[in-house]
Amino acid sequence: ETCQRPRWDSRLRLAPDQENYKENEEVMLSCIDGFQPSFTHVKCVREVQSISHGKPIYRGVWRGRDGRGAWNRIRSNVVCLEVLQVVPGTLEISSTSIKLNWTCRIPDACQHMSATCRLAGPSSPPCEAEEVKGEEMLHGQEGTFTCPPLQPFTDYSVTISLPPSTILFTWLVRTKETVPDKPEKLWLDASTGSLRWKALPSCKGEIIGYQLNITTRSTQDGGFLEMERLRLSSSVTEHPLREHSPGSSYVVTMQGLTAAGAGAVSLWEFQTSSSDTPHPLDIGCHSIRDISPSQGTAVLPLRPIARPPKVAREHQLIVATMHNGTAVEDACWGEPQPFNASRQPGAYVAAVLNLTAPTDFVLGDGTRGQGYHNAALRPGSNYTALLRLVRRSQQAERFTCVCYSFSV
Repeated sequence: ETCQRPRWDSRLRLAPDQENYKENEEVMLSCIDGFQPSFTHVKCVREVQSISHGKPIYRGVWRGRDGRGAWNRIRSNVVCLEVLQVVPGTLEISSTSIKLNWTCRIPDACQHMSATCRLAGPSSPPCEAEEVKGEEMLHGQEGTFTCPPLQPFTDYSVTISLPPSTILFTWLVRTKETVPDKPEKLWLDASTGSLRWKALPSCKGEIIGYQLNITTRSTQDGGFLEMERLRLSSSVTEHPLREHSPGSSYVVTMQGLTAAGAGAVSLWEFQTSSSDTPHPLDIGCHSIRDISPSQGTAVLPLRPIARPPKVAREHQLIVATMHNGTAVEDACWGEPQPFNASRQPGAYVAAVLNLTAPTDFVLGDGTRGQGYHNAALRPGSNYTALLRLVRRSQQAERFTCVCYSFSV
């Protein structure tokens, strides 16, 4: 009995496991899965420690067998080393991929190493995910492993292992969110006068809300245009339409929202008319007759948009040198630029009014104010003027416009 049980790494497993070992008795060392001892085989040997009175004094020491089969004196502790290390800071996750860099710290122990990606749990409708196919063999002492194309917002397990069943690394991860699919079902509930839609499933990301834009044109009240831009909670699946005259035309766009942004736009057009004959969806503006090309003015017969009992609000008068449905919409809920006489003007604010009653307004009289300029009109130009009322809340913006078109 020449050697006592070594006091090395507490995670080491010795076979045979005993308190004392005889000379040249070979011991096999192992560790828990994912770790490898710095020596897999050791043995107890006798070495001369000193000479006393001409006689050698022996003591028991440990030797370990290296990769070439040679036995070398062990001069430090034998420890359990992590076989595989995933390089910190290199884990990359997107909505469709997982990528990591790995390093094998004990090359001899990394033979036949393989990596896989798998669904971390069963999928269920409506968010069914396909199982990832394939297994990649890892070669060398370091490299990069990238999972095959994955699905967004889905849990996967990444595993690197050695045959038959030694797991060197495992990681549970969820791919990042992406924008949601396009809403497919929206309809008008005639009994309640509300828009209704089918809630989007959180397959590509947690649905945090809906972006709803409603454009209303009146076929009876010429020149009327109302545009609503709403941000609704994910729990909401209906929105009441504001009451308008029979025969109003509606254009509705909707997008689902996740933390990654807004998804594709769905568009619907419909009318509240009982007639089978569709009305044109383009807007028709009021015409103006009282025009003075020599003075560069036109008289607009304005009426308040806000009707009693609502409190009168500030109205803007916006002027633009164009007229088509899209351009009128852009001007109605756009942000007009200051008037610039050195270039062809786009949409600009000509006046800010507190309208409480019908009034005739002289457009182009040259007056100025804070943020507006009622600039003289240019002879030979075509104009569109919008009387605009803007109402904003935390969840909604509503732009109501009445348009006038004329030529100077």
